[in-house]
Amino acid sequence: MHHFCTYFDRNYLAQGLTLCRSLTDHAGPFTLWVLCFDDITHEVISGLNLSNVRPVSLQEFEGGDEALLKAKRNRSRVEYYFTCTPSWLLYLVNHYPQIERITYLDADLLFYAPPSTIFEELGDRSILIVGHRFPERLRHLESQFGIYNVGLLAFRNDPPGKGCLQWWRDRCLEWCSDRPESGRFADQKYLDDWPIRFEGVVVVQNKGAGLAPWNHMNYMVRFQDDTITVDGDPLIFYHFQGVRMIGRRFFDPGVHRYGPMASALRHRLYTPYIQALLATEQWVRGRLPSCNLITSQIYTRDYRLRTFLLRLLQGRIMVVPR
Repeated sequence: MHHFCTYFDRNYLAQGLTLCRSLTDHAGPFTLWVLCFDDITHEVISGLNLSNVRPVSLQEFEGGDEALLKAKRNRSRVEYYFTCTPSWLLYLVNHYPQIERITYLDADLLFYAPPSTIFEELGDRSILIVGHRFPERLRHLESQFGIYNVGLLAFRNDPPGKGCLQWWRDRCLEWCSDRPESGRFADQKYLDDWPIRFEGVVVVQNKGAGLAPWNHMNYMVRFQDDTITVDGDPLIFYHFQGVRMIGRRFFDPGVHRYGPMASALRHRLYTPYIQALLATEQWVRGRLPSCNLITSQIYTRDYRLRTFLLRLLQGRIMVVPR
């Protein structure tokens, strides 16, 4: 039995539930623990009554954790979310001793193949991390955002695993800004020295684990029938960071910040993902008819109508498939 965990609020409900459905397709028996950052998320997931998904409310998670609540008072919403990552993992292994290994997943991952290959690399060791694998021209981003990506991490419920989580929690409580500063960034850059700081750390080598907008250019990605390979390794999961639905007609895949992606690759990866998000919305509506998972996200602090129009003219905006 795999134990996975994630967290999200209403803005990532569609992504989080689509992640869950991809695990159902590929992971075998599993439990997905979801930390719900708002009441709507908890109500929707509870209302779906999925046998292998365990929603935990923010109030339940925070209860009695004075250090976490103190940190919450001086951080933005996204900074608090980052701060919670190690505390959420520790909460689970401390409250549920039956969890032998807990694997954290960002809500915007999608699985294409069983994750068992990843866990084979972990073997009997305690901590598993995945590198960003930036190409040479983007290697400078390591100094800002870290060598490793927090998108997927696994920890055994043993002294080395819990010791690492406790150290990580302490650091995130001290500082967890969403801007690079003094060699730190959010919850992520703390991972940089884990292979030498902690015993039993495994860095995943499989090229199909962690394909993302920032590293796809390193590999030959091939599509054959229903199989996607990355330099010959089956694609296990892709990180759809930065995808933004814009109303019901357009979406921004968000890949431009790392350089161009071939149009054919972009369509083969991102169009099916948007279709999966829409299918998840329809699946939820079949159980909760009044629930709308996907809403327009044009008008945010860092994404204005002008941004959308400029990217539309540049050919960076894609049409929602029908």
